[in-house]
Amino acid sequence: MVSRETCGLTWTSCLMPTVAEPMSAGGWLTGGRVFVRIADRMRERIRSGEFAPGQVLPSEAELCREFGVARNTVRRGLAILEEERLLVTVPSKGRVVLGEGAAASYRYRLIAGWLRERIERREFAPGDLLPSEAALRRRFGASRNTVRRALALLEQEGLVAAEHGRGRFVQKWDPRTSQDV
Repeated sequence: MVSRETCGLTWTSCLMPTVAEPMSAGGWLTGGRVFVRIADRMRERIRSGEFAPGQVLPSEAELCREFGVARNTVRRGLAILEEERLLVTVPSKGRVVLGEGAAASYRYRLIAGWLRERIERREFAPGDLLPSEAALRRRFGASRNTVRRALALLEQEGLVAAEHGRGRFVQKWDPRTSQDV
């Protein structure tokens, strides 16, 4: 920060960093197509595990400060990573890193994935009653609507069938063909 006094008024301006003030991630980015280099650096950080699957990336404003660039430049770099399916933008959450186990950026997908995994491992065999909505709500700390959305997803996939007044049951399913038996 530099503070100057002109005509009796004081103003403060932020100067661009100099070569003596390198950016923490490896120097300031300058020159053309900077957004490609931002994408490269963020891709490397994701692959190195600095940002794990399911983790939310720093905000655009934080990345602007880190790289010393405009917000649009950061957005263009992150758009490349979204096209590569390394990130997904989740409303009211930000950009989330994808990867194995990270497709559950929404809680209902996490619940559905947990149930699907147990059905495929035969912990819930065909004909078994699934845990109740209340039990799933307690286990995952989710709302009734979130649990119902997860169960509806499994019903659409044909893994689960609902019986009015009785609950939801595992369908007879062959994992080799992904077909009902």
